Amino acid sequence: MQRRAVLGLGAAGVLAAGAGAYLALHHEKQTAGGGSGSGAGPLSAEAAAFWNASFDTLDQQTYRPSAHLRGKPLLLNFWATWCAPCVKELPEINQFHDEFAGQGWQVLGLAVDAPTPVRGFLEKIPLKFPVALAGLTGTDLSRTLGNAKGGLPFTVAFSAEGEPIWRKLGATHLGELREMARAAKR
Repeated sequence: MQRRAVLGLGAAGVLAAGAGAYLALHHEKQTAGGGSGSGAGPLSAEAAAFWNASFDTLDQQTYRPSAHLRGKPLLLNFWATWCAPCVKELPEINQFHDEFAGQGWQVLGLAVDAPTPVRGFLEKIPLKFPVALAGLTGTDLSRTLGNAKGGLPFTVAFSAEGEPIWRKLGATHLGELREMARAAKR
């Protein structure tokens, strides 16, 4: 008799856990537009992986893209201080930020690196856009966003609705970023 009671409780627990998971998933689909109140519909799994993520800043705060960046087009760049093509392209990404901020474009740099080298780099080459620390988990996120090789630099552009619209593995240059932004506008 006692065994039946335990099995019954176990089955009830599994049923309750399943119902809870269903309700949580249903709620996530209902609120997938993020915390910005953008009213956007549900996001693709790859987009949700980015928008639901959080990163550390250099001043040890938590940076949530959904709270800061949703509702406008975004250029996201994965980089590292030890990556020569990354270092070469960052001034051009900074220039893109300067030129296209007035058109609503935002830029976020995610350093797949440790805080100390990133601080040192930013002291030598200041960037006008936010930089957060993705650490080694940044490689996994970049793969989710389409970087099958896991290489750096990797850049993704998101539409104002939050979906990826352009990707590039390898160094970008200002001309192609300008063209991408113009094409996204059409």
